[in-house]
Amino acid sequence: MTTEAPTRRRRPRLSRETIVGWMVLILFVTLLSVVIVVHETLRLSVTDRANADVTQEIQEFRTFTQEGVDPETSRPFTSAERLLQVYLSRQQPSPDEMLVGYVGTEGTVTISRGARAPTAEEYDLTRDQELLEQTIRSASGAHETAAGEMRWARTIVEVADGEDAVLLVTSFTEPAMTEADQTVRMLVMASVFALLLAGVVSWVVAGRLLRPVRLVHAAAEEITEHDLTRRIDVGDDDVSGLASTFNRMLDRLEEAFRAEQRFVDDAGHELRTPITVIRGHLELMDDDPASREVTMRVVTQELDRMSRIVTDLLALAKADRPDFIRPVEGVDVSMLTVALEAKISALAPRRWQVGRIAEGEAALDAERITQAVLQLAQNAVQHTREDDVVTLTSQFVDDPQLGRALAVGISDTGPGVPHADRDRIFERFSHGEPPDGRRHSGAGLGLAIVRAIAEGHGGRVTVGGEPGTGAVFTIVLPVPAGPGDHDGRDDTRVDLQPSTQEGS
Repeated sequence: MTTEAPTRRRRPRLSRETIVGWMVLILFVTLLSVVIVVHETLRLSVTDRANADVTQEIQEFRTFTQEGVDPETSRPFTSAERLLQVYLSRQQPSPDEMLVGYVGTEGTVTISRGARAPTAEEYDLTRDQELLEQTIRSASGAHETAAGEMRWARTIVEVADGEDAVLLVTSFTEPAMTEADQTVRMLVMASVFALLLAGVVSWVVAGRLLRPVRLVHAAAEEITEHDLTRRIDVGDDDVSGLASTFNRMLDRLEEAFRAEQRFVDDAGHELRTPITVIRGHLELMDDDPASREVTMRVVTQELDRMSRIVTDLLALAKADRPDFIRPVEGVDVSMLTVALEAKISALAPRRWQVGRIAEGEAALDAERITQAVLQLAQNAVQHTREDDVVTLTSQFVDDPQLGRALAVGISDTGPGVPHADRDRIFERFSHGEPPDGRRHSGAGLGLAIVRAIAEGHGGRVTVGGEPGTGAVFTIVLPVPAGPGDHDGRDDTRVDLQPSTQEGS
C-alpha cells in the first residue's frame, strides 16, 4: 500500500522584500550616479579653476609690463630683473600657486609661493628639466610632479635693456583635488546612511501597506464553506481598499451560502409532508380501479403542491440576487393595472372590482409587480367567499418615507388580519390566524415573495383594514414625479382608502 506524499504548498513570493529590494536598488543606482557626477564635476571644477588662475596671472603680468613704472624712478622699467622683482613683490599668489621669474634663459630671480604650494624639499621646480623643456616648446600645459598635477603657463616680455623677462605661473591641483575627494567621501557616507535609512523606512512602510494583503491571505487560508464570518480590519489608506473589497466579497459569499442553506432547509421542511403523503398512498394502493383513481388524484394534488412550493422557494432564493428586479423606464401604470385586473379576475369566482387607476408612467419591473399582485389576489381568494368583494387599485401618492410613490393595492371584504399577525404573516412559512378561525392551505411563502419584490424596488408592502371587515394589502414603490401623473380615476363605485392608514 502506497501513501501519496502531501503536496508541498508553494510559499508565496514575499512582496515586502521585493518592494524594499527594488526601492533600495533604485536608490542605490541614483545615489551612485549622483556620487559619480559630483566627483567628476568637482575634479573638473578644480582643473578649470587652476587654468583660470594661471591665465588671470599671465594677463595681470602683461598688463603690469605695459602700464607699470619703477617705483624708484617713476619711469618705465628698463631692467628685466627689476621688473620681475617689483611685480613678484607686489603679487600675492593663490594658495596653490607658485610664481617664478627668469631673466633671459638663466638665473632665477624670485619664487613666490602660495600657502599650499609645495616647498623646495617637496618639489624643486627649477631643477625639473622636463618642465623647462616643455616651457620652451609651448606656452602652457599640464605636468605631473612629485607634488601632484600642476597646471602652468609662461609669458616672455622684452624689456628696454634687451633682456627678456620670463614669468612662469604654476598652479598645483593636488590640494584642491584632496578637498574634492574628501567632499565625495562625505557624500558617499551620507548616501550609505540614506540608503540604510531608506531600507529600514521602506521595510516598515511596505509592511504597513501590505498588511491588508497578508490579512487577506491569512483570512483566505482560514475561511471554509462552513465559516464565512471572518472579516479583516480595514485601515484608512488606499491599499486597505483591498481589504474592504475582500470583506464585501465575503459578505456576498456568506449571503449566498445562507440563501443556499435557507433554500435547502426550507425545501426539506416543506417538501417532507407531500413526499410522505405520496409515499403512504402509493404503498397502500391496490389493484382496485377506484382506489387507484383516488390515489392518483391525491398524488397529483401533492405533486402540484410541491411544484408550487419549489417555484416559490426559487423566487425567494432569487430575491437575494442583484438582478432579481429589472426595472424598465416608462411603464404605463394604467395599462398595467388593466392587465392585472384581467389576470386576477380569472383566479376564482369573486366580485372583482377596480378602484382607482393611476395614470402615468413609472420605472418598475412589470413582471415582478404582476407576480406580487397575483400573490396578493390569491391570498385574498383563500380568505374570502364567492360573494365577497376583491378590489384592485393603483394611485400615485406622497409617501412620508419614499416621497413620490406608486401604491398598488388589493382589498377584500373577508375576515381581515389581526393586528398581532401583521408583521409575522410576511415571514416564510408563516400563517396568520383569521378572526373567523378558518385555516387555509398553502406553504406560507406568497406574502414573503410579495415583500421581497417590494423591497427589491426600494419600497415596502403594508397591510391595513380592521379585523372582521376585510384586509387591505398595498405595495408602495418609490417613483420620481413625472409630467402627466395623476392620482387616479374611479372606475367603480368602490373608493379604496390608502393602505398607509394601517401600515406596519
